[in-house]
Amino acid sequence: MSPEQLRQSLARIGANYRWTWSPSTAALLGSLPSADGSHPLVTIRNLDGDQLTTLAADRRFMDLVDRETANLELSGAITSPRVAYFSSEFGISDKAPLYAGGLGILAGDHLKSASDADLPLVGVGLFYQLGSFHQEIRDGAQVDSSREVRAEDIGAEDIGVSIEVPFPGRSVTARLLRIRVGSVPLILLDTDTEPNTPEDRVITDRLYQGTQSQRLAQEMVLGVGGVRALAALGWHPETIHLNEGHAGFAAFELIDRVMEGDLESALATVRSRLVFTTHTPVPAGIPRLPRDVLTPFLELWAVRWDVPFEALWELGTAPGEADVFNTAVFCLRMSRSANGVSRLHGEVSRELFSEVAEGAGIAHVTNGVHARTWTSPELQGLFDRALGPGWDRGEPQSWERAADIDDVTIGESRRTPRERLVARLDRNGARVDPDALLVGFARRFAPYKRATLILRDRDRLAALLDDEARPVHFILSGKAHPANDLAMAMLSEVIAFVDSPQSRGRFHFIPDYDIAVGVDLVQGCDIWVNNPLRPYEASGTSGQKVVLNGGLNASVLDGWWAEMYDGEAGWV
Repeated sequence: MSPEQLRQSLARIGANYRWTWSPSTAALLGSLPSADGSHPLVTIRNLDGDQLTTLAADRRFMDLVDRETANLELSGAITSPRVAYFSSEFGISDKAPLYAGGLGILAGDHLKSASDADLPLVGVGLFYQLGSFHQEIRDGAQVDSSREVRAEDIGAEDIGVSIEVPFPGRSVTARLLRIRVGSVPLILLDTDTEPNTPEDRVITDRLYQGTQSQRLAQEMVLGVGGVRALAALGWHPETIHLNEGHAGFAAFELIDRVMEGDLESALATVRSRLVFTTHTPVPAGIPRLPRDVLTPFLELWAVRWDVPFEALWELGTAPGEADVFNTAVFCLRMSRSANGVSRLHGEVSRELFSEVAEGAGIAHVTNGVHARTWTSPELQGLFDRALGPGWDRGEPQSWERAADIDDVTIGESRRTPRERLVARLDRNGARVDPDALLVGFARRFAPYKRATLILRDRDRLAALLDDEARPVHFILSGKAHPANDLAMAMLSEVIAFVDSPQSRGRFHFIPDYDIAVGVDLVQGCDIWVNNPLRPYEASGTSGQKVVLNGGLNASVLDGWWAEMYDGEAGWV
């Protein structure tokens, strides 16, 4: 194999995000010269001719390349998806910053699990030129910044197809990019392309920021444009899954494709194809669009179908809210089924939407995690040997053998992940006793998640931190939305305590929380703390990742913990 052929083979391996859950693939890519934590594609692009020649002459290295290439070919690629999974964010790797929080992490895990199970699924999302925001801590406060995301640097391939999305008085063009997640394609729409105006080119510039009008424009591109993108690729999935309401306007494009003068018949046909997952446990978290903002868009469809404007407007109104369009209510009315994301959240959702007829039918499907993404390589190897195939899919017969693994073996397998977390803290300026008890808390600094609850009894906390016989370190991480003043204040309170004498150098904050930070935390912590205001944690899954790595939970009975707590894997 010539040096350039080797570069092409490596680029093919690096462009498929299977390396995020395959330890052997990650090890191969991590062994490349000058691998510095950048995306593998950037590392591969920077290899010079001499380095490639040396690698090509290394028989052992080439055997690994051949094996990983064969594994990719074995997984194949979905060519005729039956399910399309629409989401405003996808968290597949920290190297692809197209996510903000748990919704995106769930979506990324969903794609990976679908690949493992050979499900014919395609993901549909947006390509954010500036991604989500990055966090720095300066003078005790959060400072957010943006960094350009280049498609070629994250394996987002321009497939040479564009679609048009109808907007009031104009059309907006979106080019289609494809990211490979094992066998599952993820199609991303990007408006930073010709012939769009400068204003339209920035519709998809960043995630969850901008004005209400820009957010609506994004949702039109995701929903309407997403359906058009699938059609342009020759794909007509039987089911479209709306992960939250951001892509709900896909329903209008689907109606348009079956509309033959009878709106009710078209609605019935579309409902047979849509399913909806709601993640929101509070009314304030549901977008409500004012009439003046949405009217120009709805009028496009009303005129096109020759139906009364009010017939479309009423699809998204709830009792007592005739002057706003509730996107969650709209998705409920447009879907054949709907679910919350834990048993408790299902109950909360039925109550939240009790004034809407469709609300009574909300079921629940408790969120899970993609085991191999979040379980340390050391424990994956142990589970492969001790539990056999199926542990990563939760097969009971595999996990029944877990009790046979002795404590010493578990402890040995946990030591290296702990050392990685300690090394990260060291790079952050902290000094940690590797044998201390490590207690983690990491999530969005949304006020209901109560990141500052631990600071309420300062004397008790100080006593814990001052105990030399039983040393304990608390490790926190998370971002506050720049527009949420209360969240920003809570974050500043945490930082102030970190810098205070009371912390004894044992209370830490890791900035710029992302998947990479999350991996180190869930693999290295002994105890995971979660103290939301019940029942506002719809599901929450970070604690599930900790369990897979041998850690314990100390959590309010909310979300998934409310149904999974059994008195043995942690505390209430």
